[in-house]
Amino acid sequence: MSRPLRIEYPEAWYHVMNHGRRSENVFLKKRDYHTFIELLKEASELWTVAIAAFCLMPNHYHLLIQTPQGNLSRFMRHVNGVYTQRFNKNNYYEGQLFKGRFKSILVDGNSYLLQLLRYIHRNPLRAKLIKNLDDFEWSSHQGYMSKSKDWDWLYKKFMLSIFSNNRKNQLIVYNEYMGQEDKKEALIILDGNKWPSFFGSDEFILAMKEKYYADKRDKEVPESYNLSPGVDWIKEVVCKYYDIDPESLCISKRRVYNEPRNVSIYLSRYFTNSTLEQLGEDFNLNSHSAASNIITGIRKLKKSNLEFNEKFKEIEGLCLKCQVKT
Repeated sequence: MSRPLRIEYPEAWYHVMNHGRRSENVFLKKRDYHTFIELLKEASELWTVAIAAFCLMPNHYHLLIQTPQGNLSRFMRHVNGVYTQRFNKNNYYEGQLFKGRFKSILVDGNSYLLQLLRYIHRNPLRAKLIKNLDDFEWSSHQGYMSKSKDWDWLYKKFMLSIFSNNRKNQLIVYNEYMGQEDKKEALIILDGNKWPSFFGSDEFILAMKEKYYADKRDKEVPESYNLSPGVDWIKEVVCKYYDIDPESLCISKRRVYNEPRNVSIYLSRYFTNSTLEQLGEDFNLNSHSAASNIITGIRKLKKSNLEFNEKFKEIEGLCLKCQVKT
């Protein structure tokens, strides 16, 4: 099983989800729901993690959390492992409970946090388990509506402050927001089978790519290619470097060496792991072997020509550095 991409740093926000194995239920009775919520309270204190929202569905759960110490993996390993032990003991089960590794999305600032807060709390409504949000017992919506100190462990004061600086108006604005439908763009992303690595603005995503690509690129982590520059961006950088038009990257003439195009093809293969077929489509090549020959040629040229290798490194650096547009 390939490993998921995990970018962890202090103060990072995440939307986390995990399913039961083979989509089996992970909450069978009220005791299980209570057990999980108590575990969240324990684990948040133990690992210094702020839990802003949760929703426990019969066969999966959602969390919105912040990790002041940049320890998402350790926290989630504890939550999933300890809950599995307690669930098995309570229900006389044995073995694995969850469907492998948890899924997570690294989240941008305030507006995206609010979208996720609404998405998580409205989960039972979308699943038609309830008709009224207040009727669902197993989400942090209950905590947002309650004034009881029993909910002080929930990181709701910060979230409510995003809605309004006026504490008297916060719950009013919160309720209005929860009553609105989720944004279609968010549903397309969050309801898909394959989550993206990030949920946020273009600037946030590009900044994460620039900062973490070099450290996180790994063939055993397919999602790490989400951090890499895209083919269109590579083309843009190469065209700017050589001062040429984009159309010239797709022109092939016999016995005419097209260095910018060849560099673009090599970088596209390296950064995005594009197939030879994909490279053929992107650069108007006649065959797979043409792309393979170009990649081999650039690789040899880098080793044999010091001047070209220095130029290539400069272009490669620009592809990474210039992901964040100024």
